[in-house]
Amino acid sequence: MRTTCICIFWGLIVVIGNSCGSKPVEGNSIAPAAESPIVAVARVAPADLAKTELLTAEFRPYQEIEVHAKVAGYLKQIFVDVGDRVKVGQTLAILEVPEMTDDVVHAAAAMRRSEAEVQHAREEMAHSEAVHDAAHLAYQRLAEVSKTRPNLVAQQEIDDARAKDLASEAAVSAAKASLAAAQQALDVSKSDVQRTNTMAAYSKITAPFTGVISKRYADTGAMIQAGTSSQSQAMPLVRLSQIDLLRLILPVPEQIVARIHIGQPVEVRVPSLNRTFPGKVARFSDTVSTATRTMETEVDVPNPNLQLVPGMYAEALLTLDRRENTLAIPLQAVSIQGDKATVFVVNRENKVEERPVRLGIQTANRAEVIAGLNDGDFVVVGNRSQIQAGLKVNPKQVEVAKASE
Repeated sequence: MRTTCICIFWGLIVVIGNSCGSKPVEGNSIAPAAESPIVAVARVAPADLAKTELLTAEFRPYQEIEVHAKVAGYLKQIFVDVGDRVKVGQTLAILEVPEMTDDVVHAAAAMRRSEAEVQHAREEMAHSEAVHDAAHLAYQRLAEVSKTRPNLVAQQEIDDARAKDLASEAAVSAAKASLAAAQQALDVSKSDVQRTNTMAAYSKITAPFTGVISKRYADTGAMIQAGTSSQSQAMPLVRLSQIDLLRLILPVPEQIVARIHIGQPVEVRVPSLNRTFPGKVARFSDTVSTATRTMETEVDVPNPNLQLVPGMYAEALLTLDRRENTLAIPLQAVSIQGDKATVFVVNRENKVEERPVRLGIQTANRAEVIAGLNDGDFVVVGNRSQIQAGLKVNPKQVEVAKASE
């Protein structure tokens, strides 16, 4: 009996509690619909796009040589040191070569002797020609008299005149040969003089091109060997570098080799100076290395103020393709499955549509739209996992940051 009373008591409490805490539910009412999800969208608009490739390299001098002496001698004077700027033809150093002076004097004396011999040979030839002319004229006169008045002149006298004529003619030929030999000897002497003068001029060492002295190897009084000697390793005087124009040798990947051409503009950024300099493709090897699968491509960078220094690190931005005023969208908006690309477009009713698109060139963060979208369309960017076609959304336009292109 007591148990039954307790059950009735707790039942009354439950009924009373339900009656006090609940609200009446109207017959056909439903819970209110959830708000439309907010999605980030970007506007399809014209833009200038460029397909680029960033490569790194170090600056090198346009040309650089070790300046050697062409003759051996002692370094009498050196006029330059590290860091000096020199012009083409400027004297860098002078060598002392004592025996060279003797050679020049000897060659000059030999040439003067040859000139005297030539003069003597000319005089001998002139004398021989005069003697021959007289002998030939005497013989002709006797021969003419013999024809007009036979037996007036003895035959012996005519024969003697004939012999003198022939002998004088032979003397003229010998004089001519002597003159030719003397002239050849003079030519040899002149050649010797020219050679010795040339060798003597080599004692003055000049700059073959305009540049900067980047290293000095020798001091005054040092014995300098001729750079053409193959018997020993000759010590150079200085190292000369042309740096008013620099080279960048870029390892261009195989996949973009076909897009490299002479004269192609290149933006060269130097991080240490925080500046960008203009350059252009000047030459390339036209051969892909089998080890690195790259092609060496040289970019010339003007350096008239010598702000750039060989060895500096540089970043070269090659422009491979360019599109101006073309429709573009953020890469974040594109979904690619195989060879097909699609985007989610928010239409005027704020509903999502999935559209296939055909893309052109792609940069670091944007893509060219060739077909599938119009100027002014809005595409969904960001996470697409919770979005599907037909969904009504609340679009919020965002500005997508542009990467360096």
